[in-house]
Amino acid sequence: MNIEERINYLRKIISYHSKRYYENDAPEISDFEYDKLFEELKTLESDNPQYFSENSPTQRVGGKALDKFEEVKLTVKMNSLTDVFDFDSLRAFIRKVKKEVGKDTEFSVEPKIDGLSVSLQYENGALKIGATRGNGTVGENVTANVRTIRTIPLELNEGVNITVRGEVYMPHKSFNKLNLEKEQKGENLWANPRNAAAGSLRCLDSKETAKRGLDIFVFNYQEGELDSATHKETIEKIQALGFKTIPLLYVGSDEDSIVNAVVELGKVREKLDYDIDGTVIKVNSLEKRKEMGEGTSTPKWAVAYKFPPEQKRTKLLDIAIQVGRTGVLTPNAVLEPVRLAGTTVSRATLHNIDIIKEKDIRIGDTVIVQKAGDIIPEVVGSVKEARDGSEAPYSMPDRCPSCGGELEYDDADDFLDDDEDFTLGALRCTNPSCPAQLERNLAHFASKKAMNMEGVGEKLVKALLDAGLIHDASDLYYITKEEIQGLERMGEKSADNFIKSVEDSKNVGLGRVIYALGIRHIGEVASSALADKFGSIDALFEATVDEITEVEDFGEIMAKSVVDFFAKASTREIIEKLRKAGVSMANEIKEKSNEFEGLTFVLTGTLENMTRDEAAEMIKARGGKVSSSVSSKTDYVLAGESAGSKLTKAQALGIKIIDKEAFLKMCE
Repeated sequence: MNIEERINYLRKIISYHSKRYYENDAPEISDFEYDKLFEELKTLESDNPQYFSENSPTQRVGGKALDKFEEVKLTVKMNSLTDVFDFDSLRAFIRKVKKEVGKDTEFSVEPKIDGLSVSLQYENGALKIGATRGNGTVGENVTANVRTIRTIPLELNEGVNITVRGEVYMPHKSFNKLNLEKEQKGENLWANPRNAAAGSLRCLDSKETAKRGLDIFVFNYQEGELDSATHKETIEKIQALGFKTIPLLYVGSDEDSIVNAVVELGKVREKLDYDIDGTVIKVNSLEKRKEMGEGTSTPKWAVAYKFPPEQKRTKLLDIAIQVGRTGVLTPNAVLEPVRLAGTTVSRATLHNIDIIKEKDIRIGDTVIVQKAGDIIPEVVGSVKEARDGSEAPYSMPDRCPSCGGELEYDDADDFLDDDEDFTLGALRCTNPSCPAQLERNLAHFASKKAMNMEGVGEKLVKALLDAGLIHDASDLYYITKEEIQGLERMGEKSADNFIKSVEDSKNVGLGRVIYALGIRHIGEVASSALADKFGSIDALFEATVDEITEVEDFGEIMAKSVVDFFAKASTREIIEKLRKAGVSMANEIKEKSNEFEGLTFVLTGTLENMTRDEAAEMIKARGGKVSSSVSSKTDYVLAGESAGSKLTKAQALGIKIIDKEAFLKMCE
């Protein structure tokens, strides 16, 4: 056997054993033997560069870091799915399909993996391009990163031309390991495996992606040289080519069996080593799929049944009070830790004292918790039959737990927009120097939607306060590199990043500056409206209540709050310090178009390669209005991936729904 033959042999045998280890969990050789084969291959490739192959197992470690991802046009559009949330809707879908394309129509049922969708394109059996879903038509080229995922074959068992679609995800064991490492470094933890998977796949440094332990399930044949009549056949054939494929839970036409397969998956989802957020039900026949066709952004031949929020019982150990940036006291449940929807939950919101009384929640109760929208933990209620008499009713404190200051309830006639943590009748600390309020005010000031100081979160703000480096928001602009570098875990690179982030924030725009100031009752949308109306901070200092109420959706309460805020001497002092630091506090004069004048948009879901803030700015720049809720006055709903109840309501009201591609065409 010559050197080239030995290299090719090692590549094949290593790929075989890698598949046995990572996919089948049935290794045939020891780690030591595997490592010896791997090291031999690395040495031979290094000594004989003429035999280099980008599809060698040695290339899974990642390569040179990128400056950015290139765009790639997808050869087959990657649509999202229509969601159904109950079995009546699922049965209605099944019956509608059977009525349209035949009573004998078969369906496949498979888990809906909670990850990031990718397209994998192969030429002559070799991996050519890996791309994210993007807007469904144009994605990002993440080929270097998908090569590091060991369950993605670099070369297929046959030399075919084929494109498949899969879901990249992070197994629980990889997620837990990653968060443990971040915790040990004092870094912010990933919220859930899906976010971790998306962030890992989009690392510009593929060597970093290689460390993250990502995995994939291939769930659809897009195009190529496979000759199949059904979805089930394509899954079997692509599995034979070397792909790790989605498990088909059921294939058949019986309506009750389809529903039962969904129910059974829901029972075992907690035991899986990966997160699922539902079940996908597809027409099995590829010919019937073509007959049914595609909608604007979703296929007509498939739906995703979304599981209701997972609920668990646990013990309510205590009720702790959190003081918000506006002084509102919010009770939070301290729970016996419980795993819920993919993460361990030890705290949950109780909203306010009225809800605690209404649900009769007591310290020591066994309570039912769930994640609202699979994100925010909340207490649903108490299990009264589990009480033993030791449970204690709860009452709100008489003084602020942060500063000891006086508390008062807000007037029940007060009003607030959706962006602030104010609640009607909320209990509020009246001390403007309350440390808890200051800490959260500063974190809010630096947050993404405000001044967008990347990396300046609650932990760093607390460290800066403890070190005496800041006393109000404007002080952030006067911290030197030497001062920030003196903090624990802040090296030279971190200090440089901080200085750059603060410098970049000086030109975020007037609307963000107003929002960052944390004016009571004034959220993100209202701040933008004030910026558009008055054009500068100086004009707001002179504005009257009557002038401010002329702004759309502004009432007297909001207007008075703005006037009172700018009448304070402390506000003038902070503004002057910000001005001296070089923060821009006047709108640039821009020529606006008016093609969206009179139109109201609602944004929902995740837009690939575009934030909802960016889409909102594009709408407002063209004279349109962005609303946070769907109503009969809504003209368009711009829906991205994982759109929720807003999309459902829009469908019920018959409101026009558009995807990102259609939206961009409207903006041309």
